[in-house]
Amino acid sequence: MKNFRATRLAGMPTSIFSTMSKMAVDYKAVNLGQGFPDFDGPPWIMEKAFQAMEEGKNQYAPTVGIYSLKKNIAKTIKKYYDIDRDPDTEITITAGATEALYSTITAFINPGDEVILFEPYYDSHQADVILAGGIPRYVTLHKPDFTIDPDELRNAVSAKTKMIILNTPHNPTGKILSAGELQLIADIANEFDLLVLSDEVYEFMLFDGNKHNPIAKLPGMKDRTITISSTGKTFGMTGWKIGYAICSQELTESIRKVHQWTTYAVNTPGQHAMAYAFSMIDEYLPEFRSTYSRKRDLLYNALKDTDLKPHLPQGTYFLMIDLPDGRFKNDIEAASYLVKEHGVATIPPSVFYSESDEGKTMLRLCFAKKDETLKAGIEKLLGAL
Repeated sequence: MKNFRATRLAGMPTSIFSTMSKMAVDYKAVNLGQGFPDFDGPPWIMEKAFQAMEEGKNQYAPTVGIYSLKKNIAKTIKKYYDIDRDPDTEITITAGATEALYSTITAFINPGDEVILFEPYYDSHQADVILAGGIPRYVTLHKPDFTIDPDELRNAVSAKTKMIILNTPHNPTGKILSAGELQLIADIANEFDLLVLSDEVYEFMLFDGNKHNPIAKLPGMKDRTITISSTGKTFGMTGWKIGYAICSQELTESIRKVHQWTTYAVNTPGQHAMAYAFSMIDEYLPEFRSTYSRKRDLLYNALKDTDLKPHLPQGTYFLMIDLPDGRFKNDIEAASYLVKEHGVATIPPSVFYSESDEGKTMLRLCFAKKDETLKAGIEKLLGAL
């Protein structure tokens, strides 16, 4: 039988998150790898979903999302960032941020278009560019502070460049791009007439008084930026898969053309519950941030004086650790050793790099876990030293 697989899938690996989670199950390991909470989000959000189901809101939602959810997202954007967006024409509800990324990249990237990614990149960014026939170009966020080299970014731009993809707060490093770095990206996007896809799913998961600054607020950027975010990350319901894409009406129309043939619509009772959740976001965020800040500190403080030197994250629920010098050949070996021999699963970040070798010196940990999970994982990590 001939090979029926599309050539675009050549070299497309299985997600490292799936690989490590399977190993965690196989070796009965504590899973500090894949980035999702091992506890539920607020029960009052679930109650609203149950209420919506009981009220008969169980059939297809409008393909672009229910109005009340889009309206409350628009209100939140205005209140927190002073950005005006039209709920009808500039906000689209998607099946998680994952679908928003896919629909956006498919809508705008032609075969041969170049797209700049900051490495370590979220692997879905790279995969979607490749599936669209685009050509990824890489700019490294350099250790120890994961900073952008302005010359490196400018040199990555060519006549074929169409889009820059950024992620802030950043998975996997926990870095929040600085005002200067955002301005650098904006200046280049405006100068070379580029689109910017800004993945901001961790926009509310901030620590130590840090602020999130959307690049869409900068001069010239509102109409060339597609902002993507996720109710799953903000409200701890990743399995509901409710994300959204925000951009100008012109750009939105293109994204919706892909979205309508990808998922058509997003689960109806969950949308109604999330519409209510956004109406309560002011009351919700203090406890949300306090919870994750405490979990971050629990993990960071346990490791900061060990050979697993942690990088303190400014946002997200991820923490990067440096591997002990000379102990392992690379991060893949370290991650395999830890899960097989010590029963703790991590993520080797070299799979998120295509240019730099810096990823081979680190591991990514997720602290969106119950305290007992974190403590068990810490005990196993320390036992491996």
